[in-house]
Amino acid sequence: MTGHPSFELSATDGAARSGVIKTGRGDVRTPAFMPVGTAGTVKAMLPESVAATGADILLGNTYHLMLRPGAERVADLGGLHGFMNWERPILTDSGGFQVMSLAGMRKVTEEGVRFTSHIDGSRHMLSPERSVEVQRLLESDIVMCFDECPALPAPDEAIAKSMRLSMRWAERSKAAFGEQPGRALFGIQQGGLNRELREESAEALVAMGFDGYAIGGLAVGEGQEATFAVLDHAPAMLPFDKPRYLMGVGKPDDIVGAAKRGIDMMDCVLPSRSGRTGQAFTRRGTVNVKNARHANDPRPLDESCTCPACRNYSRAYLHHVFRAGEMISGMLLTWHNLQYYQDLMSGIRDAIRTRRFLAFEDEFHALRAQGDIAPL
Repeated sequence: MTGHPSFELSATDGAARSGVIKTGRGDVRTPAFMPVGTAGTVKAMLPESVAATGADILLGNTYHLMLRPGAERVADLGGLHGFMNWERPILTDSGGFQVMSLAGMRKVTEEGVRFTSHIDGSRHMLSPERSVEVQRLLESDIVMCFDECPALPAPDEAIAKSMRLSMRWAERSKAAFGEQPGRALFGIQQGGLNRELREESAEALVAMGFDGYAIGGLAVGEGQEATFAVLDHAPAMLPFDKPRYLMGVGKPDDIVGAAKRGIDMMDCVLPSRSGRTGQAFTRRGTVNVKNARHANDPRPLDESCTCPACRNYSRAYLHHVFRAGEMISGMLLTWHNLQYYQDLMSGIRDAIRTRRFLAFEDEFHALRAQGDIAPL
């Protein structure tokens, strides 16, 4: 694959931005939402079904794929795209967040993280060099630097120590990445909720020079108000002409708020996880199909949605198959949620291009305030 990924901004509205990330495997329209295909699959979905929702890019995960089936095995079988039947771009998370979640099963040193597999108890080392190697073996289009992601709240001293370790790891990640035609490497800003630490992190990353920049260390328990407070200043610390990726976000109102503040890329497990637990996102808020009030409801989840769940099935049917424990429940609700998220992103992009983002935001919140009981 040739042609280095590039980013082209086409419109702005306030801090909100719309553009395209051009890669050898296709364009990514921004702001973009990336469905999460952690282990080489978006749960309950066929890859072609994910593409049908309008997704330009998926997220895979270094930690999970290195443990099972193994990065070397995926490489021997032709890389992650062919292995999982997804021809469009893939961004891979470095595994940093996952290993940091292994409380009591990991040890962090300057070298990296030694951890015990949650699958079989085997011992592993994930360092900046190994993380980049795994992502190369997977043939990821966008590679993430290996970082430490501390949970919030935490003392500033702990956040500062962690951030500076992540910056040293970023330097090692870049050295390990070297020159890889057709692939991009993103740095990850850390610093918790502390503006000065965010500035220090951004300055260090910009001095190294990356193809894009993520805002990490959020969506880890701090709440939306604190997240937005950081996003009111953190994106502007990063280069204007490079993509900005907010990791692990989020709910629909999180996404609208992040796009408003200049974020170009987001990812979250919420659409698929919620679908498997009977929750559907609609223009009027969240619908819990497990609730008894849907048992005799002939309406679709959302009359404006073009997904199979809304085109072909009633709320009563979705209530029934969820209550019966049928697999089709998670399949239909996940498809609907992913369609809703991609439709939301399309609406955001259109609003930015026509410079009516604030009106779009007002309409978004007004519809959700009406609630699901109001007639569709």
